[in-house]
This record gives sequence, C-alpha cells and structure tokens, in this order.
Amino acid sequence: MALRPSNGQSSTEKSTKHSDLSMDRRELENNSISSTSMQASQAIIPFLAKHIPEQYAPRAPTTSTPAKTERDSKYCYRHRPDLKCRRQVNEPSMEQLQRELENLTQDDQENITNTWITFSAAPAKLRNLILEGILAQCCFPQLSLLSDSVRELIKIDYLSALPDELGLKILCYLDTGSLCRAAQVSRKWRQLADDDIVWLRMCEQHIDRKCTKCGWGLPSMERKRLRATKRQTQLRASGRGLNAWSPNITPLAESAPSGRDLDHRVLTTNARARKDEASLSNISHTSTETEDSYFPQRARPWKDVYKDRFKIGSNWRHGRYSTKVFSGHTNAVMCLQFDDQNEHILATGSYDTTIKIWDIEGGNEIRTLRGHTSGIRCLQFDDTKLISGSLDNTLRIWNWRTGECLRVLTGHRGGIIGLHFVSKLLASCSSDNTIRVWNFEDGSQFTLHGHTDFVNAVKIDPESRTMLSASDDLTVRLWDLDSRTCLKILSRDGLGQGHVGQIQQVVPLPHDFELDEDSYYDPNESSDDALSAHSPTHEAHGHTQDSYSSANAPFEYPVDSSLTTPPTSPARPSPPRYILTGALDSQIRLWDMRNGRCLRTFFGHLEGVWALAAGKLRLVSGAEDRMVKVWDFHTGKCERTFTGHEGPVTCIGLSDSRLCTGSEDCEVRMLSFGAGEGESRASSEIRPVPQGIV
Repeated sequence: MALRPSNGQSSTEKSTKHSDLSMDRRELENNSISSTSMQASQAIIPFLAKHIPEQYAPRAPTTSTPAKTERDSKYCYRHRPDLKCRRQVNEPSMEQLQRELENLTQDDQENITNTWITFSAAPAKLRNLILEGILAQCCFPQLSLLSDSVRELIKIDYLSALPDELGLKILCYLDTGSLCRAAQVSRKWRQLADDDIVWLRMCEQHIDRKCTKCGWGLPSMERKRLRATKRQTQLRASGRGLNAWSPNITPLAESAPSGRDLDHRVLTTNARARKDEASLSNISHTSTETEDSYFPQRARPWKDVYKDRFKIGSNWRHGRYSTKVFSGHTNAVMCLQFDDQNEHILATGSYDTTIKIWDIEGGNEIRTLRGHTSGIRCLQFDDTKLISGSLDNTLRIWNWRTGECLRVLTGHRGGIIGLHFVSKLLASCSSDNTIRVWNFEDGSQFTLHGHTDFVNAVKIDPESRTMLSASDDLTVRLWDLDSRTCLKILSRDGLGQGHVGQIQQVVPLPHDFELDEDSYYDPNESSDDALSAHSPTHEAHGHTQDSYSSANAPFEYPVDSSLTTPPTSPARPSPPRYILTGALDSQIRLWDMRNGRCLRTFFGHLEGVWALAAGKLRLVSGAEDRMVKVWDFHTGKCERTFTGHEGPVTCIGLSDSRLCTGSEDCEVRMLSFGAGEGESRASSEIRPVPQGIV
C-alpha cells in the first residue's frame, strides 16, 4: 500500500505549480530587460541626434553658413564620416564578431549594439572618458585581449590613406631590399612600389656610381635612353603630360655630331641602318603598357633595367662569370680593345705583327690585318676605323671591316708604344721620348718634348683640350694642347710620394667621378708639404705655368703670344681631377691633379703593373705576376683576384659586364659577368637574388 502526502496534494500537482512559477519569473525578467533596453534606446537617441544630426535629426537645407565644429567634437580620420580615407573594417574580424553576437539573445544584442553606437557617436573627449572607465573595470585577461587587438589595429596603411604622389615620394627613400619587401604588403603597395618614378630614382642613385647609403654600385646603362627618358619621367612625376589633351613630352635633344671622320671613304650606311633597325626592334619588343601602374609605361620599365644591372653587379661582387679563351696569335698579345654594345667585336695586337678581329659572341676569328713589319704595341678602334702603332715606327689607319689599310703615318724616330684618338685628334708616344699630336681636320701635327725616357701612355681629354702622358722617367705630365706647353709634372718628392719604377699606364677618371676626400687626407699634414707636383719651365717659350697651385682655385690656361692660334676660351673646363697610374714598382696610385697629391696607393701585386683599366665602380689591373686584380676606389681593398694566364698580363679591356685580358702566353681571356653568360666558375658561391628583384 502506497504512502500519500500529509497535505493531500499529489507530486504531479506540485511539479506543475513549480513550472508555472518559473515561467512567470522569466517573463517578468524579460519584461524588465525589454523595458530597460527601451529606456536605453530612448536615452541614447538625443545623444545621437546631438552628435550626428545629419543622420538622426535631419533638417531642411538652409543657406546659412555651418557653425564651426567645437574642438572637443573633432573626429579622428578613422571615425569621421565625411573623410574619404575612413578606416575600413577588417572583414575576418567583423565576421567573427557577428557570429558571437548572434549567439546572444535579442535584448543582449540590442544593448551591446547601443553601447557601440554610443561610443561611435561620441566626440573625441567623451570617447576617451568612456575608454578610461572601461579600462578601469577590466581584469588581466581582458587587458591581455585588448593588448593583442590594439597591436594590430594601430598599424595604419598610410600609403593607402595618402595621395599617390606622396606615397611615391616616400618610397623613393627606401633601399632596394626594403622596396621589394614593401611590394609584398598589398596590391596597393605593389602598384606604387613598381612604379617607374620610384625605380628611376633607384637607378639614378646606384647605377654607374657608389651609393652613399648602402655602398652598392651598379654598371652603367645606355646613356641615350637615360637622357631621353629621365626628363619625361620627371615631368610625369610632377603631373605634366598626364591628360589626354597634353602634348607629347619630347626628350632633350641630342648634341649635334661633329664633322666627318677621317676615313669618310668607308661606307658605313648599311652598318648604321642595321644598328638602327636592331634598336627599334629592341624598343618595340621591350615596350609595355601596364594598366596597374600609376603612370602608364612608355618604354622598358626602370625596374627591369635595375634588375639587369643588379644581376651584373652581384656577379661582379661574388665572382660569378663564364670564361672564353681566344687563341690564334703566335706571339705575345700586347694590346686589345672590345665593343660588346654595338659591334660585338674584339681587336687584338701582337708581337707577331698582326691584328686580329674576333667575334665576341661566337669566339671565332673574323679577319687578320697585316702590314706592320714589327710587333704591335697599341691599337684603338671606333665604328669606322682602327688605328694601330708598331715598333716599326709607324701608325696605320685601317678599315677593320674590310681589312684595308687606308693610311700610314710616319714621323717618330722610335717604336710606337702608345696612342689615343678622340674625334679629330690623335696622340702617339714613342721610345724616342716624344709625343706627336695629329689633327685630321686641318692636317697639322706637332711634337711635344719634355720626357727624358720612353713615353709609354697618352690620354687626351677633349673637354679641356689637355693630355696626360706617362714615361719611364718616373713622371706624369699634363699638357695643354692649345698652347702646346706642359702645365704640370707629377713625380716622386722628398716625402716619398710617387713611383720608384717606370710608369707604364695613366688613366684619367671621368669628370663627374665622386670621391670622399675626407677619408684620404691627413688633417695633421701640411698641404704644402704634401705636394708632389711642380710646374715646369718650358724652354721653348720661356715662361712658367702654375695652374694647380691651389686645390680650390679655378684652372687658368696660359696664353702664348707666339702661337698663331691661342686659346679661344680661357674659361674652358678643367682637366680631369683624379687620375690613376701603374708602374713597374708593383704599385698603383690615385692622384688629385688639383694639388698634385697622391691620395691612395694600392698594394697587392708582387711584380710590375703593365695594364690598367678603370670605370666609376671599379679598377682592374694586370701585372708581371700573371694575376688580374679588381680594386675598390673608396676603400683601396682588392675585391677579387683572377688567375689563369701562364705569362705576364700585358693589356686589359673593361666594360659593364665583361673583363678581357691579354698575356704573353699568346692568349686572350674574356670573363663575362652578365646574366645568362654561363655557369659560375665556383658554382658553390652562387647566392639567390633578393626576393622582389627577379
């Protein structure tokens, strides 16, 4: 028999009553929350209407001027509705936030949303106050969440917020690695980072010069294209020429060429036509029109130009090259020159009395020039002619395309050791201790006396109309071709500055060559004691020139009344300021011609230096020790040493991407540092190019 409750109610009735009470309690709570939410909504509406009247309290348009915004009601650019650069919401974060909000009750969603709206509508001063109150009530887990979230939110995409012109200006200050990493941030950043304006600036900063920031220098490019497009790109950067109605921007005009060459009988029309066709084909092939660029591309992108130059510069730095050997001479190779830009030929002269023309790309011999009766010591060619000097005391002018000898020049009483021609002037030096200058325009010639031993090298500077010469008498002389006088002599002084062996080479550096002289000069040393140059007294004219007595004084050319053609422009440019010399004392020296001081001596060769070649980025030397060394101008350090010849290195040719050497072993070796020239000599040293350059 079952027991019953004492009050007479069943368990089922009690359970039903308890459920009804719970439902009534929840209903009362919901009604309370709803009323609270409604009160909160009604409370914030005036707040919103006060601070965002255009959305919550619209009025009829009036012609009255708007009232000034109070200082404490200013918005930051992220929350101000009328700003174009308003911050965009992060989509993944907003989706996660929306999912979490949907899991709450409707009343909770409304309350939280009202809180967000209140904060968004509040002016800056009130927002700060609200945040301070919330932070004061946060515990450590919530503060940690805030720290992680704020770290990402304060990262501002300023390139997207700023005008494109300012973004390009900012990117122009980056180095190559930083610019390539910036291109990986977003599509907008890549669009700006790949723009021609930025990479033109990068090319100007690095190509054909050492960058003062990173120390890198890249080989030069075609100067005609640089002049033609530099002005065009700068004008586009300033906003000119961007509209459809704007006229085409024409590049700066090229300087007009001077008269006909000496060997105008040589027919070069076909060759020039082929060259022009190749240039047009190359431009047509490489020209692109990129829609993503801020400025449309009108030629090959400067980033591609920089990329090619970067690869070549990196190959020079890390010793990646391919080697090609030219064999055919039966005696020592004493001189060479090559052209890897237009004609792609190599010319070599040897003691076997022949001159050989080689195809650089194929490596085969094109033709042999015969006519000299003794060893050939020097040669030089351009697109129409080749001039050679021999120990048979003669100079010969050739049409190297056909092998025909056009003219024989005589006058020296000894073997020709060196020559150099520029435009209408040809200078030759000989073992008879003299220098002869030939003017092909008027057919005149004259002889310069002063050296007391063999003259080994001459270099004409056409801009200043001066000439440098190096001799076995341990001196280097600077000559004025207008007055035909010696302006200055560099020689060894009492302080020990100067060569103690016969000077074999003199190489003037370009006029725009830049050098940090503070790293060379000793502040404790007197400038007067440091001079290793003096001005000679010319016996024939009886006066003294002291044109370089002061490092900062302008160059003054002498005026000789005994000459029928005195200098016509006393204010003409100064001679090259920096020169290099190599001698048989195994040393290479860098000189400042303004004060005659030796700035630096390059040590490393074990025997006499026979050959020198230099550009703006590097110096290359060859010596009796069978080695070829590459030097850095600014540090004086030997960057790399090349071996391979079995005899002394007698001559060197240098370009942006190639190095050519000749030796007494009868061979010519050409090292190619360009991209795609072959595998490295040391494949284990190959390093990847930084990402973004390729």
